[in-house]
Amino acid sequence: MKREFDPDAYGIIGLGRFGLSLALELTEAGKHVIVLEIEAEKLDAVKDQIENIYPVKAITADVLNESGISHCHTAIVCIGKDIESNILVTMSLLELGIPRVIAKATSPNHGKVLERIGAEAVFPEVEMGARLARSLVSTGTLDFLELCDDFSIANIPLSDTFANQTVADLNLRKRFHLNIIVVIRNEKAISEILPDLTLLADDVLVVGGTNEAIKKFEKANET
Repeated sequence: MKREFDPDAYGIIGLGRFGLSLALELTEAGKHVIVLEIEAEKLDAVKDQIENIYPVKAITADVLNESGISHCHTAIVCIGKDIESNILVTMSLLELGIPRVIAKATSPNHGKVLERIGAEAVFPEVEMGARLARSLVSTGTLDFLELCDDFSIANIPLSDTFANQTVADLNLRKRFHLNIIVVIRNEKAISEILPDLTLLADDVLVVGGTNEAIKKFEKANET
């Protein structure tokens, strides 16, 4: 029997900074999100915000089926440090026939391997400018990876309007409903986004949120 895939269901493997931002924003956008994570303590922090979270000992075909990820239209592999696990999990998802498999890449060569096996590679901490993914879309100064009709990951150069404010002062989460995933400064990634980090003009903020929220911030960010 042919498997049916839910276009509004998203599977997320790994709950680091990248996976967490995706999970929270997709949930806020009303999507059905299923999260798998080996480190149970990472799940504790979001158990009240995300309904379908599963601590697992390993990512196997059985786990993907039992969790429901095998019926998701889109699955995102957010495993970063363990490249072997990243590739093996990506292959398992592809073998299940999931229509869209996106995987985090840690280098251009890693990305080439992911693309060779049939996945889309994203670089949340490397080469954020031109190669967010194959589905990169550009609109003026806004580059973004559109994961669905109303949720994207965008990189937006910070203008003088918001420069020299700390992350806490800018408070994108409350004011614009956006999460900062990483900050690109002088072609280097700042992945530890602390509240007292001062943001500078021309920093590139890599944010996750609805398309409407991104457009709202882009307009406010205009000088």
